[in-house]
Amino acid sequence: MAAVIPLSDASRRPTRFPVVTLAIVALNAFVFILELSRGGEFVTRWAAIPAEIASGHHVPTILTAMFLHGSWLHIIGNMIFLWAFGPVVEDLMTRGRYLAFYLLGGLAAMLAQVAAAPASTVPALGASGAIAAVMGAFLVTYPRDKIRSLLVILVFVSVTYIPAVLLIGVWFVIQFLSLGAVTEQPAGGVAYAAHVGGFIFGVVTVRLFEGRLQFTD
Repeated sequence: MAAVIPLSDASRRPTRFPVVTLAIVALNAFVFILELSRGGEFVTRWAAIPAEIASGHHVPTILTAMFLHGSWLHIIGNMIFLWAFGPVVEDLMTRGRYLAFYLLGGLAAMLAQVAAAPASTVPALGASGAIAAVMGAFLVTYPRDKIRSLLVILVFVSVTYIPAVLLIGVWFVIQFLSLGAVTEQPAGGVAYAAHVGGFIFGVVTVRLFEGRLQFTD
């Protein structure tokens, strides 16, 4: 068993404190506490059910679903990835543009998941689609940056530095090749279509959201 956990960009530091990224992490944590206290009914009400969205019902859930998570592992994993890539992308844009980019990326991801499984009645939820958009933006802008990561192989753990183009590129290839197994959280599956949709949104639109020129590669 092996895993790579990204921690931060080792090649650059943001020039501003990542207020929006931290606020998004805090909001996701707050909503997860609500989930724990209010139970499955809360999740069912605010998660996106593809069949309902495809039929024109409960459309606002494509927004609310991106702040829900199916388990502790789900939210912790997503927030680690967001904190690894979000601060540098936030620094690339104005804070308002970054927030808009994140939300639109999440919407694009949820719509991609609905399009991939329009008859599904399994709730789709999670921030991973929006985070995939952030990763796509990072890859386009700073492909040569080294990402400080934890390499875990069975009981062996070490810190390693992986080029963004390799780490994110391999991640995207895995998501793309897994599209044939489209399933949604929280039923134990992974919303691959949401990941691919969010990532493509980030790659295609990042230049539209840049707030200032600061390329220092």
